[in-house]
Amino acid sequence: MSTLAGALIRQGDPEYERARDATVANGRVPAGRPAAIVRARHTDDVVSAIGLARREGLVVTVRSGGHSWSGSHLRDDVLLLDLAGLDGLEIDTHAPMAAVGPGMRSSALAAALAPHNLFFPTGHCAGPGLGGYLLQGGFGWNSRVLGPACMSVEAIDVVTADGQLVRADAEHHPDLLWAARGAGPLFFGAVTRFHLRLHPRPAVCLLTVNVYPVQELEPVLGWLHAVGPEVPRTMELMAFVRRGAFGNRDPAVIVAGPVFADSEEQARRDLEILDSCPVTALELAAPRGLATDVERLVADNVELYPTGWRYSADNMWTHAPFPELLPGLTSIALTLPSAPSHLMWMNWGEPWPERPDMAFSCEDVTYLAVYGISARAQDDAANVRWVTDRMRAMEHLSSGIQLADENLANRPAPFMAPDRLRRLEEIRRRRDPDGLFQTPPHHRR
Repeated sequence: MSTLAGALIRQGDPEYERARDATVANGRVPAGRPAAIVRARHTDDVVSAIGLARREGLVVTVRSGGHSWSGSHLRDDVLLLDLAGLDGLEIDTHAPMAAVGPGMRSSALAAALAPHNLFFPTGHCAGPGLGGYLLQGGFGWNSRVLGPACMSVEAIDVVTADGQLVRADAEHHPDLLWAARGAGPLFFGAVTRFHLRLHPRPAVCLLTVNVYPVQELEPVLGWLHAVGPEVPRTMELMAFVRRGAFGNRDPAVIVAGPVFADSEEQARRDLEILDSCPVTALELAAPRGLATDVERLVADNVELYPTGWRYSADNMWTHAPFPELLPGLTSIALTLPSAPSHLMWMNWGEPWPERPDMAFSCEDVTYLAVYGISARAQDDAANVRWVTDRMRAMEHLSSGIQLADENLANRPAPFMAPDRLRRLEEIRRRRDPDGLFQTPPHHRR
């Protein structure tokens, strides 16, 4: 490893503990202790790290932004390949395409594209590195129109288990591109660059936020469920049940409806569906039809997802009738931990834009997620129980989960269609027969 431009940090080195903890955005750092951490600065470092792992008989895990709540890359006796330093960006405004490193932050890409009037369905939060975000699917801004972000991945540069750097696209190594679109932690390579198809930046983004007392949970969420098929695809209709909204000490239901449109007239017309709620909103929220953009929407989300706090999360996709969902939703609302813990309801809807053939294959009409969030370590056990028990009580209504908010170590659940998972495992056996890239046992289902 004398040619390594980055850093090789082994257990026992003075900087090991800090380097290990820094690979996880969650303040609740898992117990896994890698044998070594390679902080890559260049693609050659990735190739060298794969060679080192083979020589020393180590399996490999990969981290880009470290934003998965479970920290599944942090495991015992592995070589952890930290790609956060591969954060380069090249924009071709004529194609339009972008080549991005896995360590580049999703929000940084959005900011870089804005001056060029270009857009990509980047993540709702500021922290995720694009590597993990894209591999697990990528539910981002305007994804109801553009689809999951992985649909806009045209090619990848990837170091495979045999230490070769290859470009995978629709014509060359298409099996690798297929797997990279949705495999998440099951992917069997280290992607050093993603080649992304860019989209025109929506001309207008308007936001309306309404707040309702938690006592109106049933009619408000029932209304959301009923109007779901009518919601314009330009709108990301979401609801959050949490304490402390807009200074209100009691739990509340916050309904947010950002719209991405080609004109202000269209945006205001699309927002009109929010006026059909049968419950009168509290006078606590921001102005109706407020002009905003992705950068400000991401900044607003910091209140829901504060940096460095301790997270537990779980989720489910569902198309169940609302009366069957209501008992579980009520239980979540009645047992909410302290802020900023919350329930999120997202209207995903169908029919969806046509999907390419890819590993990503689990989605449904409605997405529900629960987050137990605290600054105190003594709350961890209670928050893990809360998110796990609340979702376990509703899992008979679930069609699966998405990997971004997975809780698979505590509650196994399907995250990929069975035929896609079988195909993924067949490709893995061919591409990584020795199991160099380690898959968490609880991710195999």
